[in-house]
Amino acid sequence: MKVAIVHDWLVVYAGAERCLEQILNIYPEADLFALVDFLDEDKRNFIKHKKVTTSFIQHLPKAKTKYRSYLPLMPLAIEQLDLSKYDLIISSSHCVAKGIITGPDQVHISYVYSPIRYAWDLQHQYLKESGLNKGIKGFIAKIILHYMRLWDIRTSNNVDHFIAISKFIKKRIWKCYRREADVIYPPVDVEAFEYCDQKEDFYLTASRMVPYKKMDLIVEAFTQMSDKKLIVIGTGPDFDKIQKIAQGHDNIKLMGYQPFSVLKEHMQKAKAFVFAAEEDFGITPVEAQACGTPVIAYGKGGALETVRGLENQNNPTGVFFYKQDKESLIKAINYFENNLEKIQIEDCRKNALNFGIDKFKKDLEEYISNRFYGIDKDEKNIY
Repeated sequence: MKVAIVHDWLVVYAGAERCLEQILNIYPEADLFALVDFLDEDKRNFIKHKKVTTSFIQHLPKAKTKYRSYLPLMPLAIEQLDLSKYDLIISSSHCVAKGIITGPDQVHISYVYSPIRYAWDLQHQYLKESGLNKGIKGFIAKIILHYMRLWDIRTSNNVDHFIAISKFIKKRIWKCYRREADVIYPPVDVEAFEYCDQKEDFYLTASRMVPYKKMDLIVEAFTQMSDKKLIVIGTGPDFDKIQKIAQGHDNIKLMGYQPFSVLKEHMQKAKAFVFAAEEDFGITPVEAQACGTPVIAYGKGGALETVRGLENQNNPTGVFFYKQDKESLIKAINYFENNLEKIQIEDCRKNALNFGIDKFKKDLEEYISNRFYGIDKDEKNIY
């Protein structure tokens, strides 16, 4: 069986790349394809230092830093990758990787982080945040995204089996493509976060400071709770804005970027981890629970699947709030403190283990094996 793995682009090691790493661990002999590959030599361990077959975008001007600007060319570029000699194609897709061309005697399984977010339900938010919601540039952007949607729907028919990273994304796949998807949660390195039953009297939030993470909301809430301490780890475009909100409030400490060891130590000791984003899955709430730390999370998106709410589940691991505003968050924190004895920190750790690397590899390997050997088995002369 010849296997090809297609990833959108190889530029950093982030959430999607963690999944790619484990897919490559399952299929170490697979060939790897991507639109572009600009990984530094010292950061290629996770792809096993494989030679990557890239598209023509790799050689376009300023592609290393401006590859996203070539979005209008990405559908054409991904279709030019020749995968005709492979039996099994696995696309690891949050943009266009699922759009590769395959034949009737090939099996294409697509592991989808999301349909193209900025072309579908998040289009208006994306255009507004990018300053493209008006003017001639905005008009052109809307035309491009319109055609991206048409292409995205058409190429969904070329996928034999969809895998979604969460039930939330499964719904988005159905909404966009009218295709069913199975759910296999992404791998979280829970073993890197040791369990700790000694908690201190502070809350923790940690994230890149970009608008949709709602870090400003969390800090604003704690400006009205002077008796509760908040530690904030992370940096990003919104850092100055959040620093101004926290100014003059001694109960809020902004630590900026911190190495993994410092982040882990604070996750282990925090009374609870606060998470206000609407994420497709959300890794940090799982990491916090792996430390035995409860989570106070916005009750939408992937958090509903990774956190067991105090309101309606046995063995709860956290509390939800259902409006992204400071009043709702403050109520959730007070509710958490009034019911603290109902959350056992051992249950947090047990819940996190459901999202470990070994489980991901086992589930994905079984799924792909069943789907591959279950299709056209007579024609493939497998049995």
